[in-house]
Amino acid sequence: MNEPVVARDIMVTRLVALAPHMDAHQAIGLLLKHRISGAPVIDEQRNYLGVFSEKGSLSMLLEAAYGGLPTSEIAPYVEHDATTIDEDVDLLSIAQIFRETGHRRLPVLRDGKLVGQISRRDVLRAAHDMLKVVPERGGIELLYISSLVSRSEAPIG
Repeated sequence: MNEPVVARDIMVTRLVALAPHMDAHQAIGLLLKHRISGAPVIDEQRNYLGVFSEKGSLSMLLEAAYGGLPTSEIAPYVEHDATTIDEDVDLLSIAQIFRETGHRRLPVLRDGKLVGQISRRDVLRAAHDMLKVVPERGGIELLYISSLVSRSEAPIG
């Protein structure tokens, strides 16, 4: 049987990452420039601190409009309790996290340090690459995810 696909296999490692003291206008500009809905926030040692997202950006803009901003830094608008995963989480568990939480991205951590990120699209791409249509007796076709079920172990009719 093939080894299951895990986060380390599909994570993106070239990321737009932000610093907590980054100017909010600059951070929003990076999100727009790279056409992303959010980015991880890390310190100088790559320790993961949270995510600055479109939602945080909107909160910042509304506070600025109604009450003035106490700071132009993104730190107060970082979501610190965003869901993260480690490198060994399998593909189906990642898909389940996305389905249950509605998150668009999951930072991948190793010992608290950011090493990558996985989006819903990364999961769909990996699953699509693994899906195979297997012709079955009697003209019925079955779909298998090859890393989870080998053809020799698949139940027959």
